[in-house]
Amino acid sequence: MKINVERGAFLKALGHVQSVVERRNTIPILSNVLIEAAKGQLKLTATDLDIEIVESLPSDVLRNGAATAPAHMLYDIVRKMPEGSQVQAEVVAGDSGRLAVSAGSIRFELACLPREDFPQMSAGAMPHRFRLAAADLIALIEKTRFAISNEETRFYLNGIYVHAFKEGKESRLRAVATDGHRLARYELELPEGAKDIPGVIVPRKTVAELRRLLEDADGAIEIGLSDTKVQFSFNSVELTSKLIDGSFPDYQRVIPTANDKVLTLDAKDFSQAVDRVSTISADKTRAVKLNLGTDRVTLSVVNPESGTATEDVGANYNADAIEIGFNARYLLDITGQIAGKDVRFLLADAGSPTLVEDTEDPRTLYVLMPMRV
Repeated sequence: MKINVERGAFLKALGHVQSVVERRNTIPILSNVLIEAAKGQLKLTATDLDIEIVESLPSDVLRNGAATAPAHMLYDIVRKMPEGSQVQAEVVAGDSGRLAVSAGSIRFELACLPREDFPQMSAGAMPHRFRLAAADLIALIEKTRFAISNEETRFYLNGIYVHAFKEGKESRLRAVATDGHRLARYELELPEGAKDIPGVIVPRKTVAELRRLLEDADGAIEIGLSDTKVQFSFNSVELTSKLIDGSFPDYQRVIPTANDKVLTLDAKDFSQAVDRVSTISADKTRAVKLNLGTDRVTLSVVNPESGTATEDVGANYNADAIEIGFNARYLLDITGQIAGKDVRFLLADAGSPTLVEDTEDPRTLYVLMPMRV
């Protein structure tokens, strides 16, 4: 194998694929990126056996072939090459165990592992295929991923649950994430071809990798889906991932339908007030108390070790007075996703789940469990 490739394009592609490679691996080959050159194309592949990223880029292929090289080291080497330079990579003649990487007078030789050892994460059949606009997929991720659980014992909550949902004559594509304390739901019009998709749980790491790759995406994202895997294809990148093998809980049961106390606030003002008063709170609880009165909310935090903080915020509220506590971090996470000017809280009492809505975006819905304060 021998190729010439522009340093900037090579670095960008390496940046995409190397991020899936774990820093510490018990299987040495998983630390490497597979480099394949043929027909004027350079193909880079990296995997951790759960996720595989493949990216292709145009290249001057002087000799077809393939090699593997340490992913993070190769990325660092190319990153430190002069901007605008042409990078040459070739398997050292008579030594398939070394890859020479050079630019001008700069030359590195890297130890390689046999390409035959590199695992192929065969995508297999993807019976369901549909397309989503890049902006819609980004919104679906951003509006829900903060609520993904980090608790490994409940592994089925460690991702975003994506499924087709029918309500009356309306069919929607829904994404839901929850950690048991809060729930985020976002929905889109059901894309063509997604009517019969199975409900799947896309793992947290896959969500993070996909969101990062989408920074450079435009147009439509091609999505392939089976019962065990999902594949996202766009530009010259293909991300394939295993799905979480588990059953997502019946989230509909925790969405309250009879919350009759309506509180409307300026989302930005409220978020800033929560941030200010929570400065004094203990890190473990981060509890903030909301005292709801006619057309105002008093936010208060009491920390026995540090002191107290209070702030009044103007609001639209005409129901009975109520005191309710929430985790400040959860409030900030949710208000950070409110696209409109106002945020609406629908409450029942101090001990029941609260609904949070974006007044200008009916596609989003949040549920927040209160805290004792």
